[in-house]
Amino acid sequence: MKILSPLVKVFPEEAPVEMTENMRYSGLKGETVSFQAAYYGACMTKEYAQVAVDSEIRDWIRIRSVELVPSAYPCNAAYDDNYLRTTPGMFPDLLRDLEDSKAALIPRQWRALWIDAEIPEDAGAGSYEIVISLKNEKGEDLCSGRGEIKVIDALLPTQKLYHTEWFHGDCLADYYGMEPWSEEYWEMLENYIEVYGKRGMNTILTPVLTPPLDTAVGGERTTIQLAVIKREKGHYSFDFSRLKRWIALCRKYGIRYFEISHLFTQWGAKYAPKVIVREDGEVKKIFGWETESDSLDYRDFLKEYLQALTSILIEWGMEDYVYFHTSDEPSEEHLQSYQRARKMIEPYLQGFKTIDALSDHAFYEKGLVEKPVPASDCIEPFLKAKVPGLWTYYCTAQCTAVANRFMAMPSARNRILGVQLYKFGIEGFLHWGFNFYNSQFSLKHINPYAVTDADSAFPSGDAFLVYPGDDKKPEESLRLMVLFHAMQDIRAMELLEHLIGREAVVKEMEKGLGREITFSEYPVSDTWILDFRRRVNEKIEEMTGRINTEMP
Repeated sequence: MKILSPLVKVFPEEAPVEMTENMRYSGLKGETVSFQAAYYGACMTKEYAQVAVDSEIRDWIRIRSVELVPSAYPCNAAYDDNYLRTTPGMFPDLLRDLEDSKAALIPRQWRALWIDAEIPEDAGAGSYEIVISLKNEKGEDLCSGRGEIKVIDALLPTQKLYHTEWFHGDCLADYYGMEPWSEEYWEMLENYIEVYGKRGMNTILTPVLTPPLDTAVGGERTTIQLAVIKREKGHYSFDFSRLKRWIALCRKYGIRYFEISHLFTQWGAKYAPKVIVREDGEVKKIFGWETESDSLDYRDFLKEYLQALTSILIEWGMEDYVYFHTSDEPSEEHLQSYQRARKMIEPYLQGFKTIDALSDHAFYEKGLVEKPVPASDCIEPFLKAKVPGLWTYYCTAQCTAVANRFMAMPSARNRILGVQLYKFGIEGFLHWGFNFYNSQFSLKHINPYAVTDADSAFPSGDAFLVYPGDDKKPEESLRLMVLFHAMQDIRAMELLEHLIGREAVVKEMEKGLGREITFSEYPVSDTWILDFRRRVNEKIEEMTGRINTEMP
């Protein structure tokens, strides 16, 4: 057995390299520390071994197997040399809870166990040894490995970064065959919302109307509209009770901020989103691709809808916790249509913030959006302009130079995001796919266990972070855990900043590199990231120890 860092991806035919430093980790109170244990199937046929944990902190520990998933489309035509592989194949990604504490031994293949240690906030400081063993049916050791976790006597602070991974409630309804907003659906939804909040997402796309995202022109996605709308004699009434329940559920799991779904279609704001109403006892669609965005009927609807929605949000004290979207990813050619759409909604959104993923600085210069969210490879003009409270995002197009989380990329390229977001004081991070289980343009539904690339459209790993488990609970990915570690890194750096100042943290970050870290220039090795986080923890331990010593 080889003890490995959480940044290693274990492929079945490659013997991983064990390094002494990968056996010792440290973490703050309230933090989840992870590592891996790789083992080889020295057997003739598939066998199962009992997984045993020997440690005084075994109650903190969760062990999952790292399962292989297929990738028919691991990368775009454009890629760089910071990929593990660029050809189709099987990739380690799915994290699955062990059944009866047993791990599968596959003949002549390397496999891995993923070990999380969730450090309680009241944990005692000090070092704790963890021994992981595989045992045969007689209880004899087949192999074992030792790791160590040192608990630093300091509490990981609350996350400040706004973090949203767009939540696709329709995809869950489609996969499980449930009616949206039925009690069965709400029960399943809570399982996903719980994991969403637990892993550092504190901002969520909220489908007051069905989001007009990733949909072919003329096509439709399953209706997931929270608002219950009635039309009578040309006027509308709105029931937002499901929205209220959604907000309460999200807040239960630490999700505090809400993105109201887009008011116009993607890539140009040319059309209205799908809107379903009840009229004369019949449920019908009244707006969609057939509706020009500036039509009089849609203008009238927007006026009543936004007035009703903002009034109830104010009544609930939500003004500071809500962001409105106009249209997703407009480009220069869409400037006029976006501007027209913006002018339509602006009178009704006074006191509320708007936010959109867009990478053309002209939209911000013209005052068309308060919170621009440029792609990470287009962020430089926004940084130079010192846009306050800047967010950023990446997706399939950010496939060279910058950080991303494709399965074919090393995990270090996923985790470095935390360092970059901290250094540049980025306020929020947005990504489009927490659980997108459709093909590109939502032409058909897919099984994400078999199709990880939106039907060979986006590199595997772009479209979702969790898999839909059989028990109506999400199964997490290795990529989600590494991204969560990046968020924890930011929180640790913020604690250190409180102790020694921001300039000193950045100086420690870039010590010995000979260059500044940017979104496109950064250390690419696992070792650097792990070492930097170790140095952050050591500095925190040193400073908190000094403060405690100096206290009377």
